Amino acid sequence: MIKVRIWGSLQKATNNNEHVEVEAENFKQLLDNLCLKYPELKPQISRGVSVAIDGIIYKNSWFTPIKPESEVVLMPYMVGG
Repeated sequence: MIKVRIWGSLQKATNNNEHVEVEAENFKQLLDNLCLKYPELKPQISRGVSVAIDGIIYKNSWFTPIKPESEVVLMPYMVGG
């Protein structure tokens, strides 16, 4: 299981849970399984989210591996500079 920290406004879709757990071996599985477990996240995930894995922010890096001990944070898509 991967422990995921849900950032900010996305917590509304997880019953206000700051942390959730899902099965996943990579970025795509993480997003797919979050959508299955928390259907209210699907619209935001479809629009775009960023995932930080061990301090590195990813977007659309589908096959980036995630280890069970990785620090994972799901947040609204980060843009700008």
